[in-house]
Amino acid sequence: MRVAVIGAGAAGLASARHCKSKGFSCDVFELRPELGGTWVYTDDVGTDEYGFPVYSAMYKGLRTNLPKEVMGFMDFPVPKEKRSYLPRQEILDFLNQYADEFGLRPLMKFNSMVTDISPLENDRWQVTYVNKPTKEIIVDKYDAVMICNGHYNDPVIPKIEGQDKFTGKIEHSCTYRCPEPYEGKRVLVVGAGPSGLDVTLHMARVAETVAFSHHSEEARNSPFPKNVQQKPDIKRIISSDEVEFVDDTCCGFDVIIFCTGYNYSFPFLNESCGIRIDDNYIQPLYKHMINICKPTMCFIGVPFNVCTFMMFDLQAHYFSKVLDGSLRLPSTEEMEIETKKDMDARWAKGYTKRQAHMMGDIQEAYYEELSEGAETFTIAPVYVKLRNLSVENLYKNLLNFREDEYQILDDDNYIKVA
Repeated sequence: MRVAVIGAGAAGLASARHCKSKGFSCDVFELRPELGGTWVYTDDVGTDEYGFPVYSAMYKGLRTNLPKEVMGFMDFPVPKEKRSYLPRQEILDFLNQYADEFGLRPLMKFNSMVTDISPLENDRWQVTYVNKPTKEIIVDKYDAVMICNGHYNDPVIPKIEGQDKFTGKIEHSCTYRCPEPYEGKRVLVVGAGPSGLDVTLHMARVAETVAFSHHSEEARNSPFPKNVQQKPDIKRIISSDEVEFVDDTCCGFDVIIFCTGYNYSFPFLNESCGIRIDDNYIQPLYKHMINICKPTMCFIGVPFNVCTFMMFDLQAHYFSKVLDGSLRLPSTEEMEIETKKDMDARWAKGYTKRQAHMMGDIQEAYYEELSEGAETFTIAPVYVKLRNLSVENLYKNLLNFREDEYQILDDDNYIKVA
């Protein structure tokens, strides 16, 4: 069994670990010169030294918005002696420790950009990739493919009426690296996800004025520094530097930073793979991970609002058991019926297509499905409880929540120790 793993972030490392444990031959293709995925920082924006695209959402000064107690793997937690909310470098160090613990470095093909994945007969795959330093194009064949390339390579940049009038800088948070270039500027930050909150705080330290535009009920009551003004959604741009909001107020800006998320994107997948994406709804996926048309292909890490590293581990374990034959998938028709039932329940709850793979308050049921199918560990309720608390505190106690420290007591309980 030869398996191609696309990406050497946390999802790719978990996938490689389980492939290796099954005795499979495994190649991990990584665009960058090192492992770690989104936790690797680079000053590069746009293209790298070889002229290839840079996919990075990482900026200087980032600290996790979830406590380390939730961010480890079930059998490989982040060391206890560290505080709960860690700088990105410590998460990167942790992932390197994980790779070394399970002997994953020899599997890595760094500086390798996958350009095409196409199906072959007998559920096999052809993978075409470029060695970035040499520009050599290489083609290889595999029995299975695990897609672990993350969610941060196709930024969502809204179209605003009058945008062509604006003479200042318009950018997405994917190109933001540090606050210093914005010193003395009038900055508008758009979007109330974790990156929008973080970038707003960074701007408050250096900018002349900061406006934070969003429609989030949660963020509306968040505490901000006094020089941050909360604004509703943008209505239009009316001049070279003036923005009108939906409440009919107007303000002048030098910079607009969109923190508006990303599209799921797999530009290397040939159309013949059978995967379709409609407003971030990826189809047809069984259990939000396995390509129903060609079940030797899976996607690790598609669900969101989850305990990320633990879920990657659980998904990878499940798929590795599919590959070694110890877990038999239902028929194509049965997978389609089960998937339709799952999605119908989501639509009935009012989920949009962009929320098709959201877990949130139903994540425990999802973990249980995977653990029962693979006859392996599930993710204990305590991790979900602590994750949910941290998300709540992100908005309620934005300025100070990262100073909190926690300790896991058992599968159901944790305590705050500082």
